[in-house]
Amino acid sequence: MLLPRDFITYMARETVRHLVEGEMIETPKQADLAARVRTAMDEELSVEDRLNEEVRQILTQYADEMKKTGASYQEMYKKVKGQLARDRKLILR
Repeated sequence: MLLPRDFITYMARETVRHLVEGEMIETPKQADLAARVRTAMDEELSVEDRLNEEVRQILTQYADEMKKTGASYQEMYKKVKGQLARDRKLILR
């Protein structure tokens, strides 16, 4: 994840504050809503981390085959990650 967790908490709190002050939403408990928004943001931002871990696991399974064929780990990493992202309709940064 590229953003520190403290910054995600700050963004969630400020987003809720801005929406409440702009009278776009009403909430009796701003802190509870900010915590829920933070959880949603954290989940969304960690999608790529989970995808990267899955790609590493897949490439570990095929390590011997890649050595035999002389395939580049970096190239295979990019290809597998791109294919999984397309299959899951993910937009990566």
